[in-house]
Amino acid sequence: MAELPPRNAITLHGMRIDRLTMEGALEYVASFIASGKPHHIVTADASMVMTFREDKDFAAIVENAALITPDGAGILWACKRQGTPIPAKVSGVDLSAKLVELSGQRGWRVFFFGGAPGVAEAAAQKMRERFPEAIICGVRDGYYKADEENAVAEQIATTKPDILLVAMGIPRQEKFIARQKERVGAKVYIGVGGTLDVFSGTVKRAPLWMQRSGLEWFYRIASNPNAARLKKLAALPRFALLTVIKK
Repeated sequence: MAELPPRNAITLHGMRIDRLTMEGALEYVASFIASGKPHHIVTADASMVMTFREDKDFAAIVENAALITPDGAGILWACKRQGTPIPAKVSGVDLSAKLVELSGQRGWRVFFFGGAPGVAEAAAQKMRERFPEAIICGVRDGYYKADEENAVAEQIATTKPDILLVAMGIPRQEKFIARQKERVGAKVYIGVGGTLDVFSGTVKRAPLWMQRSGLEWFYRIASNPNAARLKKLAALPRFALLTVIKK
């Protein structure tokens, strides 16, 4: 295996962000899988930074993550403003799509976990149509009772995934990963928010010009203004103010 690029991280409002490209992130994933040990990858957007500052348990999970990628225009803007620019956005949805695409070539087993009933199944069907060689070893929705969590993790473990994509929103998905990564036995865990909604077609991605302009977050909220997305929207002004007044 090629030597990994040296770790190059910056700190944004107290939270580590790794400076890397999509290609660099994929190299790390390959290394993590080859190691056979569990690794948690966090994809950080502006709302996550604010949650990190307000939730000590969540902050501890993020601080122990193997990799924290810059997910969102707000992160890139804030890093540039504080004089520590990030080379590119590495979003959860784009990273997940790349991993599904590579799964057939590399023999990686990917599990889709989360979303409303039927979403993970539809996401798997759409991604198999897009990437016929993809190895999607199982799917499950994110609806279960708290006392069923261990059984759910054991159910996922029976499929022997290498990569578990957890789509349950911040911070629930990260806390599930922290509690259950040893039980599930995968090598790479990523909290991916609304990614399965996008994969399934339940939520459409923004036009390419909006993605390139950093306005995809606005498109998602405007097209489907549910409670979770409105909560994320409410965090953005606080994040922007924190960035502007920071000395």
